[in-house]
Amino acid sequence: MCHKHQFPCLHCHPHDYIRMVQHMIESCLVFQMSKDECVEALAKHANIEPVITLTVWEELLKENKAFFQPFY
Repeated sequence: MCHKHQFPCLHCHPHDYIRMVQHMIESCLVFQMSKDECVEALAKHANIEPVITLTVWEELLKENKAFFQPFY
């Protein structure tokens, strides 16, 4: 059963939730944050589980390895 949430919920709207995490990762990259810094920031400030951030990060990396090279 889905509940009303302020932001997309992983269980109610997984596609929207993943897209939200993707946008948050992109925001971290604008601020030149490393993968670890991004994972920590999303966990602390947005309550995004690290495994979710890492999974989305890895999928983004697969799509565009050259773009992510400077962040390692």
